[in-house]
Formats: sequence, structure tokens, C-alpha cells
Amino acid sequence: MKDAKFRRCHGCDLVVKVATVDKKQNAHCPRCNTQLYRGNRISLNSDLAIAIAALLLFIPSHFFPLVTIQLFGVMIPATLPSGTITLMGEGFPMLGLLILFCSSIVPFLVCGSVVIAHIALRLKLFKLFRNSISTIQHLKGWMMLDVFLVSLAIACFKIQDHADIFIGSGLYGLILLQFVTSLLLTHVSPKRYWRVWQRKHQQHIEAPISKPEHSVHCGHCHFTQQKGSHCIRCSRPIHARKPNSIQKTWSYLITAAIFIIPANILSISILLTNGKRLEDTIFSGVAGLIRTDMYGIAIIIFVASIVVPVAKILGLAYLLLCVQFKRSIFHRQRMSIYVAVKWIGKWSVMDLFVISIMMTLIDRGQILDFTPGLGAVAFGLVVVFTMLAAESFDSRLIWDNYERTEKS
Repeated sequence: MKDAKFRRCHGCDLVVKVATVDKKQNAHCPRCNTQLYRGNRISLNSDLAIAIAALLLFIPSHFFPLVTIQLFGVMIPATLPSGTITLMGEGFPMLGLLILFCSSIVPFLVCGSVVIAHIALRLKLFKLFRNSISTIQHLKGWMMLDVFLVSLAIACFKIQDHADIFIGSGLYGLILLQFVTSLLLTHVSPKRYWRVWQRKHQQHIEAPISKPEHSVHCGHCHFTQQKGSHCIRCSRPIHARKPNSIQKTWSYLITAAIFIIPANILSISILLTNGKRLEDTIFSGVAGLIRTDMYGIAIIIFVASIVVPVAKILGLAYLLLCVQFKRSIFHRQRMSIYVAVKWIGKWSVMDLFVISIMMTLIDRGQILDFTPGLGAVAFGLVVVFTMLAAESFDSRLIWDNYERTEKS
């Protein structure tokens, strides 16, 4: 931690004097508890090895069958991307692309960006290094392999009465891929990569901060420096707060609140069985699971598809109102709400993953037929806009009123 004598917390913007921290210890902000420094428990080369292992695991996890079902004498295999391809071919291209993006594209881009960052670091390719680290920083929250695995289990429970299920070799590859990518996310740190870049290739950059109150934190490379128009380390435009954070968050949030109505009213899935057309909304799907004594799955779907999206909208709306009305108490509690909202966001995608898996396993054109409804499209928009709202909100705004209270 030799970047500067002082550092601004990227969670609450508190000026913190840098202390000597052992490489196996973590440092947290004393005000909002945001992690400022994570001990280097493994080397950067270990990050590279983990990323390469993950990329190799993409072959068995994506091209070998996850599960195979026997439906009316026909063996139907399901690979990870097959459900999204089916969705795109059946008139739901954006829904299929969203599922493919979260389950395949993002994990591949993040793992690939770690490899590219190491190449750029060795060859001194600044723009390539900057873009790869930015990709890791902005996309790692959209990695949802764990959500996909839970969704696969739920889909198998749903169809176990209609077909025989056989585990495929791709499932073992997917479980290993989830383990390896989780290990990578636990250890990879954009801030650490930027410190290594500065130490190796930008040794002339120093950041003497004579007046800490006039310093600013770069949201791209997390470098604390004197106020200016561009960061002296990554050359990106630098701002004291995210530009138009409140306006962007409100616009995303209002859009999500509008779409959550059709998402719960319209059919999210349509099942044709024995000549009968069964349309399910999110609520009726949960009720159906309860009637068939699948209480555990019903609770999971209810929380992920109903409680989580509503809680995210209400939680972010509460934070925005507190910021705009300049509430001067319970700042740390509001920070905890924001952290929770960001963490639970990805689990809303579970119902969409279940739909894509069902599309693959229940073969279209057979006696048993499954297709998503318009409610699934609306629900997908709710998921996207709530996640964008959480990303666009600047948590430092929560603490601006705290500083005014302190000064008064």
C-alpha cells in the first residue's frame, strides 16, 4: 500500500490514512466497513493459472450434456447454451441473449480478461491492460453460474414426474467451472493489478497529497490523488461523484417498477400436456409447487422471483429518497441495505434460467410442450433494470449528509 499517504474510501469517500498492513491481512474503512485493501494471499501468477483452468473447463461445461432426459422413449440431452439457442429460435431473442450473457459470455470475458491483463502487463500495452481490468471490474457482478446450477436442480425437480433424468458429464464440468470461477473472483483484485502496473511501468507517478480534503478517488483504478480532470494513473475522466447518479438510478428504477406489474400479471410460462394448455404466472407457479408438496422449491422461487425484485426496488427507492431529503441518521444501516441490494440482485434471474432449461429438456413438438410467456420478457427487463439501477447508484451520496452533520 504505497500508492499514497492518504486514500479515499470508495464506499463512503472518507479520507483514511494508509496504515502498514500485512500481506495476509485485510483493511476496512472505519466508517462504512468497505474493504480498502485485501491481503495478497496468492500471487498474480496464481490468478493466471486459475483463469486458464476456467477457460479450459468451458469446453466440457458448455459442449457436453449437463443432463439427459428420456421423454416418451426419446433421449433429449441439454447443454448449457442449448436453452438460450432454443429461446432465440422461438421468438425470444433478447431473453435468450440475457441468459447466455449471464451464464456464458460474462464468465468467459472475465476469465479471458485476467489472461489478457497478464499479457498486457508483460508487454507494457497500457490500453489493453486498462480495458481488461475495466472488464473484470464491471462484469464480475453479472457472473451467474451458481444461479444456473440452482436453476438446473429446480428444473430437474419440476420434470421428474414426466421423464427419467440422467446426469451428463457436462454437469461435472460446470460444477468445477463454478468452483474455479468463484475462487478466481475471491482472489482477483483490480486495485492490486493497478498497483503492480504502477510499480513496474509508471514508477514516475507519485501522488503527494498535501491537503487530503482536496483529494479525489478514481472510480476506475481506485487511485487517490489531487483533484483534476483526468486520473494520473489510468487517464480516465475523474469525478468526485458518479455523474447524474441519482437521475440514472431513478430512471432505471421507475422503468423496473413499471415492468414488474406485467411480469407478475402475465403468464411467465406455458405448458401443453395431454392437450391441455396450462399458463402459469409467478404466483400460480409457486402455488402449484406448494400443491405438489415441493415446499422448498416454492420458497426459493417465491423469494428469488417475487421478494428479491420488490425488495431491490423498495430498497433503492428508500436510499434515493434518504439522499434527496438529506437524512442525517442511520448512514451505516443504509450502506448495509445498498450492499445487500447489490448482492441479492443476480438471484432474480433464477426463474429465467429455469425457463431456458425447461425449453431444452421438454422437447417441442412432442406431447409435452413448454414455452415462455410474455411475463418472462417483462421479468427479464425487471432484472436488467434493477441491476443497472444498483450499479448506477453512488454509495458515497449516502455519506454526504453525514459529513454536513459532522461539520455543523
